[in-house]
Amino acid sequence: MDDSGLQRILAVMAHPDDVDFGCAGSVAGWTDRGVEVVYLMVTDGDAGGFDDGVTREEMAALRREEQRAAAKCVGVTDVRFLGYPDGRVEATLELRRDIARVIRQVRPDRVLMPSPERNYERIYPSHPDHRAVGGAALDAVYPDARNPYAFPELLAAEGLEAWTAREVWLSGGPVVNHYVDITDQFDRKVNALRAHASQTSHMGDELPKMLRGWLSANAKAAGFGDGRLAEGFQVVDTA
Repeated sequence: MDDSGLQRILAVMAHPDDVDFGCAGSVAGWTDRGVEVVYLMVTDGDAGGFDDGVTREEMAALRREEQRAAAKCVGVTDVRFLGYPDGRVEATLELRRDIARVIRQVRPDRVLMPSPERNYERIYPSHPDHRAVGGAALDAVYPDARNPYAFPELLAAEGLEAWTAREVWLSGGPVVNHYVDITDQFDRKVNALRAHASQTSHMGDELPKMLRGWLSANAKAAGFGDGRLAEGFQVVDTA
């Protein structure tokens, strides 16, 4: 899909910081061009962090605030949370309905989500929550959100008409068929990730170094040339 035709994008992710590790550079480019981007976090990330002195309730609240701050770095102001327990997400009918509800509310042209497939070359993107959210979100795009007879209460009780998202972009999976050059947005991606201080402050200067390694490899695979940086996705036509 030509980005010039985009009006709205919904990013459905498992934890605060997932969207920033996988997609923040691309998001910054889209918002710069006037595209509305909405974030939906399935969990509050309450199982994250390194400080035993912080309760899980406090961690959840902290990570919500960190995600809102990170979103502002890349031009996103609408950040939503479903409050599912971190580390225990399953691709249930309830989760499918909750994601389909937001798809019908936002009515996006494109939906970003984690890949539901395990990546054996790089295991970290394949967290069980990521794969569960990817599977549920993909089912929410097709068939749930577009079928007026799926979860009929969304229409009958909430007035949410069916909606067909035209594209799905999968992040972190074993297949990549599209790259986005984010060289000019790299600093904002780093700033977004630094906003997740409970997760990244210990990394110091290693954070941008690590990111450059991943992103330059993507750019090389895409044929973008020396010195370029890119995020990779598997794009699926769902129209």
